Amino acid sequence: MKAYRAGIDIGSTTVKLVVLNEHNEILFGDYRRHHAHTQETLNSLLKSVRKELGECSLQLKITGSGSINLGKALDIGFVQEVVAVATALKEAAPQTDVAIELGGEDANIIYFKGGLEERMNGVCAGGTGSFIDQMASLLQTDAEGLNEAAKSYQQLYPIAARCGVFAKTDIQPLINEGATKADLAASIF
Repeated sequence: MKAYRAGIDIGSTTVKLVVLNEHNEILFGDYRRHHAHTQETLNSLLKSVRKELGECSLQLKITGSGSINLGKALDIGFVQEVVAVATALKEAAPQTDVAIELGGEDANIIYFKGGLEERMNGVCAGGTGSFIDQMASLLQTDAEGLNEAAKSYQQLYPIAARCGVFAKTDIQPLINEGATKADLAASIF
């Protein structure tokens, strides 16, 4: 039976799974929204791995804000997510100076030069995945639609970036005043 290394990331909104061969090539990679059903979502991803790769064994590590208890229950080694990102970047892109990781409800900035330093937003989920989803919904699109719309912006508006509630309060009057979706999308980003 073939053996592969695999990493699981259970975040606030999604479960991610990647399977690597001995050459660090990705054999399987997917992420799915878990809607607070992390175990079921992980089970579904693991079934997809079996379907795609056949019977195999996985040497697992787990990370993410929603993974500590599940990792303990399944006896999977836990790696703190900032450590996981920093370790992977040092290996894959050692020239990296700064990494910005946007999660579902938090954001991390990792500085590599002059010693490893990490900062995390602690005030609000502004600028994170759930923030982007909320703003996209307000503009009656999804994250990809927001991205596409932003490509043709003409004007930027000041939008409160630290808080989704304040951002929504800034955006609603602009919608009512006829601001274009492209300008609003770029302003949100």
